[in-house]
Amino acid sequence: MHFHFCMRIHYSFDTVVNIKKPVVTTGSFDGVHVGHQVIIRRLNKLAKDIGGESVLITFHPHPRKVLYSGTDGKDLKLICSQEEKKRLLSETGLDHLVIIEFTREFSRITSKEFVEEYLVSKLHSNTVVVGYNHHFGFNREGDFSYLYHLSRKHGFEVEEIPEQDIHNESVSSTKIRSALKDGNIQRANAYLDHYYFIHGKATPALDQTELFGHPVFKLFIEEAVKLIPPEGVYAVNISYSGKLSKGLLSVLNSKNMNDESQEVDLIEFCFMDPSYLLEDGEIIVYFHKKIRNGTINRNLMQMKASFQHDLKAVDELIF
Repeated sequence: MHFHFCMRIHYSFDTVVNIKKPVVTTGSFDGVHVGHQVIIRRLNKLAKDIGGESVLITFHPHPRKVLYSGTDGKDLKLICSQEEKKRLLSETGLDHLVIIEFTREFSRITSKEFVEEYLVSKLHSNTVVVGYNHHFGFNREGDFSYLYHLSRKHGFEVEEIPEQDIHNESVSSTKIRSALKDGNIQRANAYLDHYYFIHGKATPALDQTELFGHPVFKLFIEEAVKLIPPEGVYAVNISYSGKLSKGLLSVLNSKNMNDESQEVDLIEFCFMDPSYLLEDGEIIVYFHKKIRNGTINRNLMQMKASFQHDLKAVDELIF
C-alpha cells in the first residue's frame, strides 16, 4: 500500500517534537467521511495561514472496543482498518498523524489532563480545532466551552467548526456503517465522498479455479475489525499493480457455509476480463453497488445466463 509520505506518522507523543505552530484536532475519524474532510481542510488551511503544521490525533484500538468490550464495542466493525485509515488520511494533505494506543488507563485521563499534558506540554499547540458538539476526555466531560476556558489560561487558539459546515446531510460514521450493513453501497459512498474499499491480499482460488472461463480469486483481510458488507454480489473496481480493472465480487457469510472453523466471511472475486492474470498480492477493491443477493460461484449449477447478466450489470455501472 502506497502512502504519500509528506504525512509523518507518530505512534507516541514522545516522537512529536519540533512541530511548527501545531494546528491540532482529535477524533476517531473512521471512514474519513465528508464531515471529517471538512475538519481536515480547515485544519490544513489554518496551518498554512499561520505557517504552521496540521496534526491529527487518533486512537487505536477504537475507544468503544476498549471501553465497552463486553457490550456494544464487542461486535463493533469499522469502516476502515488501521492501514486503510492511514492511507485515506495520507491523501488529505495532513502534515502529521499521531496514533495513540487507547487503553483503559488512557481513558481515565480527564479532559483537563489531556489538554495540559498532551496538547500544551507535549505538542505546544497553537490552535485546537474541534468538530461541532465534540466531547473528549474522561466521561466525555470536555466540550468547546471548557476547551475555550483552558485556551485562555494556556495561550492557544480554539476553533469549533460550525454545525452546517459538517452536516450538509447529517453524516456520521454510524450512519455509514449502517448503510454498509444494509448493502447500500451507493449511500455509503455518498456519505464518505469516496468509494468504500477493502485492502487485502488476493490469491487464486484453488478449489474452483474458473467460473465460465473467468479465473476466481479469494480476498483475505488482515484486520478482523473491518466491516464487510452483507452477503451478495457486488460491482467493483480492482486495483492491482497500479492498474484499475472492473470486476465482480461475492461475499458469503460464514454462518451459511456449515464450517465452524471459518469465522470470517468468504470473499471471492473475478475480473471482467477473463485473461487477467493475478499472482498472489495486495489489492484494493472499490465497491460501486450491490447487484443482487446470493453469491456468484459457490454453485456452478447456476445458469451461465445469470453470470453473464452480472457481468453486464458491472459493465453498465462502471465506466
